Amino acid sequence: MPQPAVVVLDVNETLSDLSPLADAFTGVGLTAADVPRWFTAVLRDGFALSAAGAAPRFGAIAEGVLRTLLPAPEGPGREEAVRHVLDAVAALPPHPDVAEGVRALRGAGHRLLTLSNGPASTADRLLAQAGVRELVEATLSVEDVGPWKPAPATYRYAARRAGVPVAELVLAAVHPWDTDGAQRAGAAGAWVDRTGQRWPSHLRAPDARVARLPELPAALADLRGRRG
Repeated sequence: MPQPAVVVLDVNETLSDLSPLADAFTGVGLTAADVPRWFTAVLRDGFALSAAGAAPRFGAIAEGVLRTLLPAPEGPGREEAVRHVLDAVAALPPHPDVAEGVRALRGAGHRLLTLSNGPASTADRLLAQAGVRELVEATLSVEDVGPWKPAPATYRYAARRAGVPVAELVLAAVHPWDTDGAQRAGAAGAWVDRTGQRWPSHLRAPDARVARLPELPAALADLRGRRG
């Protein structure tokens, strides 16, 4: 791994904190447990459409899945409920460790980009809210590629935009499928495991594992040492 590596940050759940959605969901007759159910279904359908050759859009799938979960009948009340939840999705805050983590990575000399299955504007807003937008070179979206991550083309797109070989990228994400996908495409993968989960044994083990983003510079330095 060269020094400095280009660190590509995932956006949904890695930068954004989904926990405030619990109030929005319960406010429209759903439960807090429906939040992960909704988000998992959004990812599932995005992956499926990508595999089928489509170019899915995150917002359309997020709304479509939400409509399948809402208990309200068709009518003005249902539309109000949809808008209430989608507005909450659009206003999600960054995790508390994002600002510190971005500053730590830049302080260690790493170039930073984001790569999301959603629109680039989401990353722009989250980074601006954290006060670190100017530290990130570019906010990238798979909308400019077609398929969602973990398609290899998405990570190669990030490498092209960074002007480096894909081997010089480190993808940092909370999702094991994302780090696995990056590694299969030739990049390194860093798992941000905020909740102390078990790693899925059917996926490639991550090159680095941290509990919080600010720990990532040290983990990458250790990875360089092990590879060197």
